[in-house]
Amino acid sequence: MNNREQTIFRKYLEKRGLKLTSERQALFDELFARHEHFEADELLVRLRTKHKKISRATIYRTLDLLVDSGIVGRVRIGESGYRYERLRAGEHHDHLICNECGRVIEFFEPAIESLQDEVCEKYGFLALSHSHQLRGICRQCRPRAARRQAETSQAQAEADRSAVSRRRLRPVPSSR
Repeated sequence: MNNREQTIFRKYLEKRGLKLTSERQALFDELFARHEHFEADELLVRLRTKHKKISRATIYRTLDLLVDSGIVGRVRIGESGYRYERLRAGEHHDHLICNECGRVIEFFEPAIESLQDEVCEKYGFLALSHSHQLRGICRQCRPRAARRQAETSQAQAEADRSAVSRRRLRPVPSSR
């Protein structure tokens, strides 16, 4: 179970003079138990639900180590922070990120990968890695976002009409 990733992480820690503590192991096991995007605090809650004693600081420090080791990815979600995901050696995907709900949708598109290769070749560039993220509004949030946009547009139109009415009612100063 996750032997390859665990070996990578263990070697990464050893090179830095760090140990695979029971807390780091518990976090690793929980993270690799399922494939999903999660926030650090969600991981903390899951571990505490399983009666694992681990601090928020340990969660964040260990996530940084896992990201640096290359077996966990970090995706920026707006201004609110990051979501994390386990990575498997040899697997690659990109992300669609909803600005409304923060949902992360994974996708793999061969045409995009091919175009990236062509661009690199054109410029004599050796790409070592890339991160491709498209931000927008997911299918579930689009109706709600459209209603909010319509309400905002209607409110703005009413404010504009009111401003025009107020200008019409102002007395014109006489010039003497």
